[in-house]
Amino acid sequence: MRKLLFSTLFLLTLSFGAFGQRYAYVDTQYILDQIPEYTQAQEQLNNYSEQWMIEIEAMFTQVGKKKDDLVKEGPLLPAEMRDSRQKEIDEMEQKAKELQKQRFGVGGDLFAKRAELIAPIQDRIFEAIQQIAADRNYAFVFDKANQSNLLYADPKFDMSDQVLRKMGIKVVKN
Repeated sequence: MRKLLFSTLFLLTLSFGAFGQRYAYVDTQYILDQIPEYTQAQEQLNNYSEQWMIEIEAMFTQVGKKKDDLVKEGPLLPAEMRDSRQKEIDEMEQKAKELQKQRFGVGGDLFAKRAELIAPIQDRIFEAIQQIAADRNYAFVFDKANQSNLLYADPKFDMSDQVLRKMGIKVVKN
């Protein structure tokens, strides 16, 4: 009898503890879209990316032209001159690939610029989420943006607008 009473009391304690936890969610993409600095940062990133792409494409275009010239003139050139030009082309192509990796590779210039421009905004969002969660005793806050595993979310638990207000951003509904 004691074991049954103890088991029942233990299960009741666990179930009451589970009911005491509060949950909320945010949509960070929605929040970011409402922040003017984020839009400006995205535009800056796009400009950098576009400039770098033009620079890299110009290098590859030059490599392509040199290859075409070598194909046309190759049969008429002495072997050592043909080899010299091929080596020059290979070096130019390697430099273009290295620049592409430097600009767009993992840990490259675009990654660094994104961290410089976007990370402070994301940090502000995270701080606001933490403050609201602490103030309202939320045990968990989920993010429904960007391929989350959140399959359903009741809008009454969406605290995205609260995060924006906490950050001092006026909420504009579409």
